Amino acid sequence: MPYRRIRKPAPARYAGHSAGYVLVVATVQRTVQAPPDSVFAVLSDGWTYSDWVVGTVHIRNVDANWPQVGSELHHKAGPWPFSLHDSSTVLLMEPGRRLRLRAGLWPLGEAVVDIQLEPFGVDATRVTIHEQFEHGPLLAARNKINDLLLHQRNVEALRRLADIAENSDRYYAERAR
Repeated sequence: MPYRRIRKPAPARYAGHSAGYVLVVATVQRTVQAPPDSVFAVLSDGWTYSDWVVGTVHIRNVDANWPQVGSELHHKAGPWPFSLHDSSTVLLMEPGRRLRLRAGLWPLGEAVVDIQLEPFGVDATRVTIHEQFEHGPLLAARNKINDLLLHQRNVEALRRLADIAENSDRYYAERAR
């Protein structure tokens, strides 16, 4: 295996989140003003993913046992007519603490996304997303521009996740209409 240089720029901190990169892992963090169980409730509802995962435009189906290990949600990503149909599979689940997914976007590749929740103060949660490309052409296309785009995508995803978790009563009432 060829030697890979480890890049570790100083974390940028602003608007409640920070980011850093080690090898090909993108890490984004945000403090959500809701308890971990409320944030995990959003993660446990596979039908919400198109509302907070940037680039996912439609959830086609969610296994009844989501988010149990091995369960899948089937999604459509990207703009028409270039949209891709694939699925994400739960690799690890610790209720209220962690969800690790294999996110497919073939023929472009797949990534492993690790979402960790930790209590922060009173009724708040520090949410950390680690995303790493594991297979496919996107793995070979790593560069600073892609890193920046992935970082910005995940910053926005966490902003949307926080919005849903912090306003879950209103969010679910609007969806029920």
